[in-house]
Amino acid sequence: MKGRITFAALAVLASAASAAPKTVGWNYEVNLGADGSHIMGNPAAPVKLAEYVSYTCPHCAQFTTESDGPLRIGYVSSGKVSIEVRHLLRDPIDLTVAMLTNCGSKDKFFLNHSAFMRSQSTWIKPMMQSTKAQQQRWVSGTLAQRNRAIATDFHFYAIMQSRGYDRLTTDKCLADQALAQRLGNQAKQGYALGVRSTPSFTINGRLLDATNTWSELRPQIDASM
Repeated sequence: MKGRITFAALAVLASAASAAPKTVGWNYEVNLGADGSHIMGNPAAPVKLAEYVSYTCPHCAQFTTESDGPLRIGYVSSGKVSIEVRHLLRDPIDLTVAMLTNCGSKDKFFLNHSAFMRSQSTWIKPMMQSTKAQQQRWVSGTLAQRNRAIATDFHFYAIMQSRGYDRLTTDKCLADQALAQRLGNQAKQGYALGVRSTPSFTINGRLLDATNTWSELRPQIDASM
């Protein structure tokens, strides 16, 4: 009958749809690297960008603010570029934040990452205004005790609550020894590669020289495509 779509035709259409390449929306695809790093974008992207970050690095926060939109919309969403975030730990506060951004499912990471980077200028103030007693609490006791002290003094519990985490869940992540080990391993691998400052970048495994800003990085991504 004219106008009727048969089951056979529907099957052909479904098969074609599933076989069609994904061309948009790769900025919603998040996967884990072998050592627990987070990768946004097409796993088969021809350009694989890795960023080495520290949460107490003001240049890293500036890079996130400048690059987040252009990277996601202009490069990652098309499937041509993927971006991997790797941690280069510089101090106890950096470790604590890294453990919080890695808290929960992999799909939460990049929004956690952005939340802490974009608010860094506010939450980092206790680092310059702390007492000797506070500083001692940040390096004394068990991992959980140190991290809870830092989370309290830097008001990280409020940030995590705004991201949908209750106190119990946050404390569980702050006490995660295996997570701390994975983050430490990422940092060791970065140092072994030759990374000495943050942010630093690799494209397809090659460490970029004298590249710390979005304006320096963008033309090198373009040249790799």
